[in-house]
Amino acid sequence: MYFKEIYPLSEALGKQCIENGYLLVTAESCTGGLLAQSFTDIPGSSRWFERGFVTYSNQSKVDCLEISPITLDTYGAVSQETANEMAVGAIANGLGNLSISISGIAGPDGGSKLKPVGTVFFAISNKKSIIFKYHANFPGDRSMIRNKAVLFVLNTLLKLTLNPQI
Repeated sequence: MYFKEIYPLSEALGKQCIENGYLLVTAESCTGGLLAQSFTDIPGSSRWFERGFVTYSNQSKVDCLEISPITLDTYGAVSQETANEMAVGAIANGLGNLSISISGIAGPDGGSKLKPVGTVFFAISNKKSIIFKYHANFPGDRSMIRNKAVLFVLNTLLKLTLNPQI
């Protein structure tokens, strides 16, 4: 649906990452690998994309990204705290120097009054700390929410990777 927008943004991001020395790692839940796919659609993406973790279940978040079960029990899989730990876990378990995490509720079920369908949390980490976190509420159906999350990440990373010092 959003391919016309996603491809050129991913291509531009790749060029910026190469120019500024960034090697990306992703940790995705509700997007199920769509962000990693948008990167690998670009020829030569292995120069700037190191690996992607798709951690859909809570157990996979614990096993692959070392998310604290206490965080999951206390805040839930869809929370800023979990997104932060996902970003830190991705960078700790990958070889990149910049990571992005996405955790949310794409629907059509699973939402609540406090966390309705369309709730998505993001975090970006470098080797030292979380450098960006954000909570969005995207309208639309499952596909739209997932694609909007990827577009949001691409635009955010494009802004951040302009700076070779992050």
